[in-house]
Amino acid sequence: MQQVATIYGGEPNPLDSTGLCLLSLDGGGVRGLSTLYILKGLMDRLNLKRADGSPPKKPCEVFDLIGGTSTGGLIAIMLGRLEMDVDECITAYIQLMKRIFRKPVRWNLAASLFGNIEPRFDASKLEEAINQVVSSHGANPTDLFNNQTERGCRVFVCSISQETKDIVRLRSYPIPGKHEISATICEAARATSAATTFFKPVSIGARRFADGALGANNPVNEVEDEAINMWCSENAELKPMVKCFISIGTGNPGKKALDDNLLKFLSKSLPELTTQTERTEREFISRWRQHYDSKRYFRFNVEQGLQDVGLAEYQDQGLIEAATQEYLDHQTVNFRVRDCIQNLESKKNATDLSFAKIIEEYQLQVVLWMQWRDRARWQVPFERNPHFTGRKELLLSLKQRLDENSDATKRIAIIGLGGIGKTQLILELAHRVRKQYAVFWIPVNSLANLQTAFQKVAEKLRLPGCTDKGANTIELVQAFLSDESIGQWLLVLDNADVIDLWTSPITAEAGGKRLLDYMPQSRHGTIIWTTRDRKVATRVARKNIVTVPEMDESAASEIMRKYLTISVLTKADESSLPTLLQELTYLPLAIAQAAAYINEMKISLTEYKKLLSDQDDNVIELLSEEFEDSGRYNDIENAVAKTWLISFEQIRRRSSLAFEYLAFMACVDPKDIPQSLLPDSEGLSRKKKTDAVGILHAFSFITKRTDGLAFDMHRLVHLATRGWLKRGKQLSDWDRKAVLRLSDLLSDISQTNRTRWRVYLPHAQYAAIREDNSNENIIDLAQRCGLCLDCDGRYHEAEVLYYKVLTYQEKVLGPEHPDTLTSINNFGWVLLNQGKYGEADQGKYEEAEAMHRRALQGREKVLGLAHPNTLNSVNNLGLVLSNQGKYQEAEAMHRRDLQGSEQVLGPEHPDTLISVKNLNPVIRQQKTYEEDAAH
Repeated sequence: MQQVATIYGGEPNPLDSTGLCLLSLDGGGVRGLSTLYILKGLMDRLNLKRADGSPPKKPCEVFDLIGGTSTGGLIAIMLGRLEMDVDECITAYIQLMKRIFRKPVRWNLAASLFGNIEPRFDASKLEEAINQVVSSHGANPTDLFNNQTERGCRVFVCSISQETKDIVRLRSYPIPGKHEISATICEAARATSAATTFFKPVSIGARRFADGALGANNPVNEVEDEAINMWCSENAELKPMVKCFISIGTGNPGKKALDDNLLKFLSKSLPELTTQTERTEREFISRWRQHYDSKRYFRFNVEQGLQDVGLAEYQDQGLIEAATQEYLDHQTVNFRVRDCIQNLESKKNATDLSFAKIIEEYQLQVVLWMQWRDRARWQVPFERNPHFTGRKELLLSLKQRLDENSDATKRIAIIGLGGIGKTQLILELAHRVRKQYAVFWIPVNSLANLQTAFQKVAEKLRLPGCTDKGANTIELVQAFLSDESIGQWLLVLDNADVIDLWTSPITAEAGGKRLLDYMPQSRHGTIIWTTRDRKVATRVARKNIVTVPEMDESAASEIMRKYLTISVLTKADESSLPTLLQELTYLPLAIAQAAAYINEMKISLTEYKKLLSDQDDNVIELLSEEFEDSGRYNDIENAVAKTWLISFEQIRRRSSLAFEYLAFMACVDPKDIPQSLLPDSEGLSRKKKTDAVGILHAFSFITKRTDGLAFDMHRLVHLATRGWLKRGKQLSDWDRKAVLRLSDLLSDISQTNRTRWRVYLPHAQYAAIREDNSNENIIDLAQRCGLCLDCDGRYHEAEVLYYKVLTYQEKVLGPEHPDTLTSINNFGWVLLNQGKYGEADQGKYEEAEAMHRRALQGREKVLGLAHPNTLNSVNNLGLVLSNQGKYQEAEAMHRRDLQGSEQVLGPEHPDTLISVKNLNPVIRQQKTYEEDAAH
């Protein structure tokens, strides 16, 4: 069986590592020592072959089932139920025999008045001896033989039912559907060894039992039948499951053993015992000839030297040992022992009760391997990725789908963002199932590559006609895989991103077939597509679509550690790792690229994180760095910033509106993009707009929020899109369009419209701050955005935008332009409010005072003393002075503001009333101050 697996390149035969190892032990009184000496020879040689330092194995760790009769039953209990090693068993056995047979009750057989045979030995001594052995090896004599503890080694002993004269098996384990006799360890030992003429029968409950030797002195048939009940009761096909079957006798007894008998009944029965043992041996070897010849069945039994040893002659221990050793040293036996050890040493695991199914599956696999002879059933271009991590639940789910019974070809589409690990996921799956499935891998990034791959598959499968000129190798492969007799297969169609390949004829001929029409059909087959495009996934697999989700931090961290050449990270790098992974959006491709750069440049994770925090252009350049990766195609760019370029072009060709949406989204904040923010496409139907958004979603470039009214764009896709637009000299144009669209949406920034403009504010803020090359449109947006932030009380953020506006206006309009002076005033206002509401920003008052003085001075000069804007600056300066405790100056400013407002605006104008309101607390503060000073 091992040779079959080797010849056909398949999985090693499970029989050799996990097959059944069975041990059958004959009965034979004190000559059971010969059994133990033979077993000791086997176990000593087996343990000698084990690696240095490995603990020696005991028989219970090698054999799955041990069955014995009479003294063979006693040995079986000691080896299997009490889990003794052979040396312990020999010592216990010798003591047992001495104690039992040293002093018989009577020297000759006698019969009672009723003709019953009187035993020669005291059964109580047998019981005491057995109890002592049990107690000294970790058990209690009252423990049940089957105490419901599952053990790797199962043990049974044979006894004879006094009521029916049938052989009964007492077990240390249950068998469903079989009656169980509840016996203690001691009762089972006595029942199997209660030899006629030697001991009284044993009572267990209402039943009485005697030594099983008269029915099965060589219990090999009982062991066979018991193994069938345990492992293959449905079909009784035991032989294919047996790795090693060992039967050990107690030596040829000759005639001396028969001298113990004086009655006619026994004179007939005991010779029959000897001939029955020999006949059983011959018949069994005849039935198991193939196993005997293939060195899987072994019978060991001393032929010469034990003829003069009686069943009860315990003092002949030396003779038994010498005769057994002489037997083992015989050249022929030595060869059989060697073969037996070679068999046993490959046993690795106990045999599970489901082993029959494992063997059946293996045999079916061998048949399939024979069908695949000289054909390459593994055609995958990549080795297994040693850095693959995580995705356990996803792999388990996919494996279950592969193994499901089906009446048709199973079709599965794997979708996800480029770089998220679709190819690596299916590569790992392929390597995991390669022993069970024939696997074929076809790259589908172009029709030419696809046809080349199918040609190679056809040639390696040695399909007739595949090398003929004009051969349709795709059709040949389809026909071959559609043959259900070839068994299970997996066809992987990787990078199936071009929808036209699947929906349009692959030739220009009329009635030409689509690629989808060439897919093989077999209930034993599975086809897996990997694609970035949900539309492709839906076309090829319908609802059988599996989305590869974003990795979690734990798995992403493990990937990074596996790719890095440094084994131990510094404390600083350990601290930087979580945020770095977050910046890389836990994208496996981005992580692999980052690790490659870190390894090559010998920089720290902290340094790489700083590079990733640089300006967009620099980050795009960093993410465009090519790197070596053995698990990727040579003709496809690996860099994360370039991996989506093909998808970008596909989107542009498929839908101009989808391209416009993608380009526009790259110019606003990638998070929470309202659908109402997208360019207003007048004249286009709602369907076209929905389709355009759907295309971006299909490529996983955007994800819809739960309310369905907004989207998130993947951060790295956002960066890559900007890089792509810049290379195409389109980025500045789309930036301008985004700025104008946002300015239009923020045209009304009144308090009453706050709910509306708040939705667009993050995107306006992003566009206004990000743009370095300021122009009038950007400054207008920054001004609007600053006012909104100011209105929302977000003064720190407003300060940044007001400063940007002020800097531009000072340079372009001049320091005394009314708009510049307004910006100075606004800037001073947010500085005032930051000092007012933040203890940490108290120093802002001085800056605010300087700005308001500057605004006032400029407005007085340009607009005049009585201009409303000038008065506004007077008021603001008064507020700054008041907040600094400069009440006299503040009062003077507020009185001037009030007087000017009354003259210019009138006493009832809202601004005049505000002036009154601002003046009152200053007066009160001064009065309080004066009162405090008086006291």
